[in-house]
Amino acid sequence: MPAPTPTVPPPTPDSLSSALRRNIQALEQRREQDAAEATREERIAAAITAFTGSMNFVYLHLALYGAWILVNLGVVPGVPRFDPSFVVLAMVASVEAIFLSTFVLISQNRMAAAADKRADLDLQINLLAEHELTKLAELVTAIAEKLEVRTTADPEMAEIRKDVAPEAVLDAIEAQQDTR
Repeated sequence: MPAPTPTVPPPTPDSLSSALRRNIQALEQRREQDAAEATREERIAAAITAFTGSMNFVYLHLALYGAWILVNLGVVPGVPRFDPSFVVLAMVASVEAIFLSTFVLISQNRMAAAADKRADLDLQINLLAEHELTKLAELVTAIAEKLEVRTTADPEMAEIRKDVAPEAVLDAIEAQQDTR
């Protein structure tokens, strides 16, 4: 069964609102700024992590470790065995794993810090949107009262018009987690 097609074609990038284009540009500039502010060590760790996470790294290891194993099994004629018990190979692989995991952790720490920044931004925007929607609900309620319009959502309007206190929400979440 073919996948359903949208009834409206997706918008082209040039049809995006100016606010959305500005936001995309601001986020890209921030990424570039963060990359420019990275220390030399962070850039080296990121480059190593990028390479070690690639198929070229896998191919290189297949070739090197494969050759090491074949030579030390005596499969390659004319090349003397240099590690017949594979102890040196195990040591080399262990040391490499220690360093690679350290580089990955450095990169993950940097990515986690960037994710924390984005989460903080999301939270601030969501809190602002919640506050603005609360004010709009108050305004709509006032207009409805002025025009003497009754809605079926009246009992819910009092709840909607309450501003959200993030501290209270966090306290409630933590209290719920403490009961587990």
